[in-house]
Amino acid sequence: MKTRHFIYCCLSLLCFFSCKKDGQQPNAQANSLSSLNGKSANSLGGSSLDVPMGGNAFVTTLGSGGNEVVTTNTLSNWSNANSIFSSYFRLGTTGTLTVKMKAKVASGSSVVKLTINGTAFTVNLSGSAYTTYDVGTVNIANAGYVKVDFQGVNRTGGYYADVSDLIISGTAVASNVNYANDSANFYWSRRGPSVHLGYTAPANSEWFYSEVTVPVGQDPVGSYYMANGFGEGYFGMQVNSPTERRILFSVWNPTSGTTTWTRKGTNVVATNFTGEGTGGQSYLVYNWVAGNTYKFLTQGAPDNNGNTVYSSWFYAPELGSWQFIATWSRPNTSTYLTGLYSFLENFADTNGYFGRQAQYGNQWVKSSTGTWTELTSAYFDGDATVNNQQRMDYGGGLQNGQFYLQNGGFFANYVNVNQTFNRSATGTVPVINFSTLP
Repeated sequence: MKTRHFIYCCLSLLCFFSCKKDGQQPNAQANSLSSLNGKSANSLGGSSLDVPMGGNAFVTTLGSGGNEVVTTNTLSNWSNANSIFSSYFRLGTTGTLTVKMKAKVASGSSVVKLTINGTAFTVNLSGSAYTTYDVGTVNIANAGYVKVDFQGVNRTGGYYADVSDLIISGTAVASNVNYANDSANFYWSRRGPSVHLGYTAPANSEWFYSEVTVPVGQDPVGSYYMANGFGEGYFGMQVNSPTERRILFSVWNPTSGTTTWTRKGTNVVATNFTGEGTGGQSYLVYNWVAGNTYKFLTQGAPDNNGNTVYSSWFYAPELGSWQFIATWSRPNTSTYLTGLYSFLENFADTNGYFGRQAQYGNQWVKSSTGTWTELTSAYFDGDATVNNQQRMDYGGGLQNGQFYLQNGGFFANYVNVNQTFNRSATGTVPVINFSTLP
């Protein structure tokens, strides 16, 4: 329990490091969602519910020249007939679903098409004041997320409509309904749930080794696959754009003092940053490949001068050798590696409808005296978006003898958090020649 509590403390600190443009920092998000602004964190239900677009919709297709966006309140700038908005909400009960739409048209009139789980309905809109329009009724045969697509058909004014809410009712809505309902935290719900694996390691663990495999097709832009997390930092790989990927290693500052880099690898960018948290950030632009297995190695040890020194290396099978990332010195700190964990998150809120998954395997630690220990137990938990049931598309556990994490994509069956998974031991110590590490 002591180690688990330490992990939670680490995650609460990590939220301050979100979304640095020069190398995305993890959310891990124990943010203001923890209070949910007085709203219930339980599943919803009733005779009628309003699903706000600001936290539950995305531009899933942007037509050529389109300017469509989802604001905190509405579907906006809707003028391109080839653009598609998609909204999602989860129904845990089967039965009938009736959908209405709250919308307004600034000028003229419009015809739009709403497609509910594949069934299309045409709606005629007019009037500059918000009005509730009937859309249609469908049958929900299986529990899971419902997808509603919005597409323009024709219009006489400049825009098809501004849409603020879907209004849902029917027997499928009576209970066990989930969607983002905390407007103050729609940014986080649109990013999606973050999930974590916490490992229990023996005292005086100086080295942490692990492997990550991202399946083909599970690597959308905005994904961060964090492999080696510890009490003062984290190390993993991310997808920064359609053409750029990075290996990111960061250590944040202590309460007093500044973390500084003392050495960095070839082509590695290392800098200290401020703003959304403070600390040291280093990254290597490297276009890693989905389907391949990558190895991560982190060292953390006191230097007997009041600092702890952290270093990380990355092994790419395409290169066949260890690549040095950086060494960071953290002042007023004297510790080995503690609070070890991994996580999976999305840092691009406009891409929150994409799914991602990774396998996390072969975790080992090596003590300061040279003893290797295999870590075969992981505690699966999530961030505030998970705990407050703003998103339910998350999973984790065991897969092909390894741990795995999954989030995003609005898949049907989630895995309950706050449980421990155990993988079979391989018994094979990592083969690393520490004397030749760059």
